[in-house]
Amino acid sequence: MRIRGTELVRGIAEGATELVWPTRCVGCDMPGELVCDECRDSLPWICQRWACPTCGAPFGHLTCTECGRDWETRAVVCAMGFEDTAARMVTCLKDAHELRLAPVMAMAMLTALEEASAWPGTDGLPRYDPSIVDAVCFVPSTSAAFARRGFDHMDLVSHALCAETGLPLHDVLVREHARDQRILGREERSANLGGSIRVTDEVAGMHLLLLDDVVTTGASVREATRTLLSRGALSVTACALARVW
Repeated sequence: MRIRGTELVRGIAEGATELVWPTRCVGCDMPGELVCDECRDSLPWICQRWACPTCGAPFGHLTCTECGRDWETRAVVCAMGFEDTAARMVTCLKDAHELRLAPVMAMAMLTALEEASAWPGTDGLPRYDPSIVDAVCFVPSTSAAFARRGFDHMDLVSHALCAETGLPLHDVLVREHARDQRILGREERSANLGGSIRVTDEVAGMHLLLLDDVVTTGASVREATRTLLSRGALSVTACALARVW
């Protein structure tokens, strides 16, 4: 009876909240859903067939202008271009505390991973193969960003993706110091992250799926991957919701 009472109270509270602050679409601000049908239909999905298998950039399958095919990741899969509704999904989760977007982003990333599993990486194997993934980890927020927001958005997204796939979450990365990447240029991003990410637990012998929200220059993903490989991880496949190019 206590559980049912708790659920009833929660339902009443959620209903009252919806009356006062109705859910609005993050794309067009229309009331109703987090992402309305129209905005959902116009999401800037990346076709994995034509994406660069190394850095995830759209249309980089044959010749990529965004990377030198020398990234440390085994493959990078990005679900969408960083624009319009996709961009607002990221900022609304991180900066507007719309935590309900975490499972939405996780499902979008999982959709991209499933599509990418049909296409080869640079090693000739599927870009994503869940059967060889030992665990999921994520690029962490800095300690300053965590203190400012009160949560790590990629921790929430990772938990949602793991709940959907059954893969274990291996929360092993820590980033204690770094300037906000959004205000830095391409060369500054790489220098800013050098040595800033460390591994806190055993990863030797593991094939890991590394999650991040946005890949811009790839500095965060590459630094995290280098750190994981230096601690003995066998491979790192990265996945992000969005790609800037």
